Amino acid sequence: QLQLVESGGGLVQPGGSLRLSCAASGFTLDNYAIGWFRQAPGKEREGVSCISSTSSSTYYADSVKGRFTVSRDNAKNTAYLQMNSLKPEDTAVYYCAAVETSRRYPIWRIRVVRTCNAGDFGFWGQGTQVTVSS
Repeated sequence: QLQLVESGGGLVQPGGSLRLSCAASGFTLDNYAIGWFRQAPGKEREGVSCISSTSSSTYYADSVKGRFTVSRDNAKNTAYLQMNSLKPEDTAVYYCAAVETSRRYPIWRIRVVRTCNAGDFGFWGQGTQVTVSS
């Protein structure tokens, strides 16, 4: 069974840090781009950060640039989202998602990371809640 499982969410004070993990089972992440998305109550799901299969290309939403860092360890079949200087407006359910890219044209592989659009990603985790509050 193909699964993505997020972990690392929780309650943190403003200015604090969290590290989210996204572990894959049933398939290897080597050939997949990974995206991190979030959805706050009453808001649409937004792309937070995306990373290519080889980590050569990344994307960050303007709202998280300089605070969040995406990474991956293909040997551990896991991707990460390091979140620093957290703000109350970062409160949301965070999802990781994956899309197979090895059989795609290079221009598509570049686009899917640079646009970080949820509609391009086929495999989704169950989400983990991040709450930033004092």
